[in-house]
Amino acid sequence: MKLLWKRNLLYLIPLFWHGGINASELSPHYEQADRVVVIKSERKLYLFKDGEIFRSFDVALGLVPEGPKRREGDFRTPEGNYHLEVKNPDSNYFLSIKISYPNAEDIMRARSAGVSPGGQIMIHGQPNEPKYSAIRYQGLDWTDGCIAVSNSDMIDIWLMTGDSTPIEIRP
Repeated sequence: MKLLWKRNLLYLIPLFWHGGINASELSPHYEQADRVVVIKSERKLYLFKDGEIFRSFDVALGLVPEGPKRREGDFRTPEGNYHLEVKNPDSNYFLSIKISYPNAEDIMRARSAGVSPGGQIMIHGQPNEPKYSAIRYQGLDWTDGCIAVSNSDMIDIWLMTGDSTPIEIRP
Protein backbone atom coordinates (compact mmCIF):
# COMPACT_ATOMS: atom_id res chain seq x y z
CA MET A 1 0.00 0.00 0.00
CA LYS A 2 1.45 3.35 -0.94
CA LEU A 3 0.66 6.55 0.87
CA LEU A 4 0.27 9.95 -0.69
CA TRP A 5 1.68 11.95 2.23
CA LYS A 6 -0.30 13.16 5.23
CA ARG A 7 -3.67 13.65 3.58
CA ASN A 8 -4.07 9.87 3.40
CA LEU A 9 -3.40 9.41 7.12
CA LEU A 10 -6.89 10.63 8.02
CA TYR A 11 -8.30 7.99 5.71
CA LEU A 12 -6.09 5.24 7.20
CA ILE A 13 -6.73 5.88 10.90
CA PRO A 14 -10.23 4.27 10.83
CA LEU A 15 -8.73 1.24 9.06
CA PHE A 16 -6.38 0.64 12.01
CA TRP A 17 -9.28 0.74 14.46
CA HIS A 18 -11.25 -1.80 12.48
CA GLY A 19 -8.33 -4.10 11.76
CA GLY A 20 -8.32 -3.37 8.03
CA ILE A 21 -4.59 -2.66 7.82
CA ASN A 22 -1.46 -4.00 9.45
CA ALA A 23 1.00 -1.42 10.83
CA SER A 24 3.89 -3.30 9.20
CA GLU A 25 2.43 -2.40 5.80
CA LEU A 26 3.13 1.26 6.54
CA SER A 27 6.67 0.78 7.91
CA PRO A 28 9.54 0.79 5.46
CA HIS A 29 11.31 -2.56 5.21
CA TYR A 30 15.03 -2.58 5.93
CA GLU A 31 16.96 -5.62 4.83
CA GLN A 32 19.11 -6.96 7.67
CA ALA A 33 22.80 -7.60 7.13
CA ASP A 34 24.19 -10.90 8.33
CA ARG A 35 27.76 -9.61 7.96
CA VAL A 36 29.63 -6.31 7.68
CA VAL A 37 32.96 -5.95 5.89
CA VAL A 38 35.14 -2.84 5.95
CA ILE A 39 37.97 -2.62 3.44
CA LYS A 40 40.20 0.14 4.72
CA SER A 41 42.20 0.61 1.51
CA GLU A 42 38.95 1.19 -0.40
CA ARG A 43 37.44 3.38 2.34
CA LYS A 44 34.26 1.27 2.04
CA LEU A 45 31.86 -0.47 4.38
CA TYR A 46 29.80 -3.28 2.84
CA LEU A 47 26.63 -4.87 4.17
CA PHE A 48 26.19 -8.52 3.20
CA LYS A 49 23.18 -10.80 3.17
CA ASP A 50 23.51 -14.47 2.20
CA GLY A 51 27.02 -13.90 0.83
CA GLU A 52 26.02 -10.99 -1.42
CA ILE A 53 26.70 -7.27 -0.99
CA PHE A 54 23.43 -5.36 -0.83
CA ARG A 55 24.71 -1.92 0.29
CA SER A 56 28.01 -0.07 0.37
CA PHE A 57 29.04 3.14 2.11
CA ASP A 58 32.02 5.49 1.96
CA VAL A 59 33.95 5.70 5.24
CA ALA A 60 36.59 7.78 6.98
CA LEU A 61 39.10 6.01 9.20
CA GLY A 62 41.60 6.86 11.92
CA LEU A 63 44.15 9.62 11.30
CA VAL A 64 46.78 6.90 10.65
CA PRO A 65 44.79 4.58 8.37
CA GLU A 66 47.52 2.13 7.29
CA GLY A 67 48.20 -0.84 9.51
CA PRO A 68 46.22 -2.44 12.32
CA LYS A 69 45.57 -0.85 15.68
CA ARG A 70 48.24 -1.99 18.14
CA ARG A 71 47.79 0.30 21.13
CA GLU A 72 45.67 3.00 22.65
CA GLY A 73 46.28 6.40 21.07
CA ASP A 74 47.87 5.20 17.81
CA PHE A 75 44.99 6.69 15.74
CA ARG A 76 44.64 3.46 13.75
CA THR A 77 41.47 1.59 12.87
CA PRO A 78 41.69 -2.07 13.95
CA GLU A 79 41.91 -4.97 11.51
CA GLY A 80 40.41 -8.36 12.24
CA ASN A 81 37.18 -10.14 13.09
CA TYR A 82 34.81 -8.61 15.60
CA HIS A 83 31.08 -8.14 16.08
CA LEU A 84 28.75 -5.20 16.64
CA GLU A 85 27.98 -4.87 20.34
CA VAL A 86 25.94 -1.88 21.44
CA LYS A 87 23.95 0.82 19.64
CA ASN A 88 24.16 4.23 21.29
CA PRO A 89 21.68 6.90 20.19
CA ASP A 90 23.17 9.40 22.69
CA SER A 91 26.84 9.38 21.70
CA ASN A 92 29.00 12.42 20.90
CA TYR A 93 28.46 11.56 17.24
CA PHE A 94 25.30 11.11 15.21
CA LEU A 95 24.48 7.59 16.40
CA SER A 96 27.18 5.03 17.14
CA ILE A 97 27.55 1.27 17.13
CA LYS A 98 30.35 -0.18 19.27
CA ILE A 99 32.66 -2.75 17.70
CA SER A 100 33.93 -5.55 19.99
CA TYR A 101 37.57 -4.39 19.75
CA PRO A 102 39.79 -5.45 21.48
CA ASN A 103 39.37 -9.19 21.02
CA ALA A 104 41.49 -11.77 22.88
CA GLU A 105 44.24 -11.65 20.24
CA ASP A 106 44.41 -7.84 20.42
CA ILE A 107 44.65 -7.93 24.23
CA MET A 108 47.39 -10.59 24.17
CA ARG A 109 49.42 -8.65 21.59
CA ALA A 110 49.14 -5.41 23.57
CA ARG A 111 50.05 -7.09 26.86
CA SER A 112 53.14 -8.66 25.33
CA ALA A 113 54.18 -5.18 24.12
CA GLY A 114 53.43 -3.66 27.54
CA VAL A 115 50.75 -1.29 26.24
CA SER A 116 46.99 -0.86 26.47
CA PRO A 117 45.11 -2.06 23.38
CA GLY A 118 42.67 0.85 23.62
CA GLY A 119 38.97 0.48 23.02
CA GLN A 120 35.78 2.36 22.25
CA ILE A 121 36.01 1.66 18.52
CA MET A 122 32.73 2.59 16.85
CA ILE A 123 30.96 3.00 13.58
CA HIS A 124 29.47 6.48 13.85
CA GLY A 125 28.15 9.51 12.02
CA GLN A 126 29.44 13.06 12.16
CA PRO A 127 30.25 14.88 15.42
CA ASN A 128 27.25 16.41 17.15
CA GLU A 129 29.46 19.34 18.16
CA PRO A 130 32.13 19.66 15.46
CA LYS A 131 35.52 21.08 16.45
CA TYR A 132 36.46 21.80 12.84
CA SER A 133 34.77 22.97 9.65
CA ALA A 134 32.48 20.54 7.81
CA ILE A 135 35.04 20.25 5.00
CA ARG A 136 37.50 18.48 7.33
CA TYR A 137 35.01 15.68 7.90
CA GLN A 138 34.35 15.10 4.19
CA GLY A 139 36.66 12.79 2.29
CA LEU A 140 39.47 12.74 4.87
CA ASP A 141 40.46 10.26 7.55
CA TRP A 142 39.76 12.13 10.78
CA THR A 143 38.77 9.75 13.60
CA ASP A 144 40.84 8.50 16.52
CA GLY A 145 40.45 4.97 15.12
CA CYS A 146 36.73 4.64 14.50
CA ILE A 147 34.85 4.18 11.24
CA ALA A 148 32.90 7.31 10.34
CA VAL A 149 30.13 7.72 7.77
CA SER A 150 27.70 10.46 6.79
CA ASN A 151 24.71 10.89 9.07
CA SER A 152 22.27 9.64 6.43
CA ASP A 153 24.44 6.53 5.88
CA MET A 154 24.59 6.00 9.65
CA ILE A 155 20.80 5.82 9.80
CA ASP A 156 20.81 3.08 7.15
CA ILE A 157 23.60 1.11 8.87
CA TRP A 158 21.80 1.49 12.22
CA LEU A 159 18.56 0.11 10.76
CA MET A 160 20.19 -2.67 8.71
CA THR A 161 22.41 -4.23 11.42
CA GLY A 162 21.53 -6.06 14.59
CA ASP A 163 23.25 -6.91 17.82
CA SER A 164 26.17 -9.31 17.37
CA THR A 165 26.38 -8.84 13.60
CA PRO A 166 29.90 -10.02 12.64
CA ILE A 167 32.21 -7.34 11.25
CA GLU A 168 35.47 -8.01 9.46
CA ILE A 169 37.87 -5.11 9.05
CA ARG A 170 40.41 -5.72 6.29
CA PRO A 171 43.51 -3.72 5.31
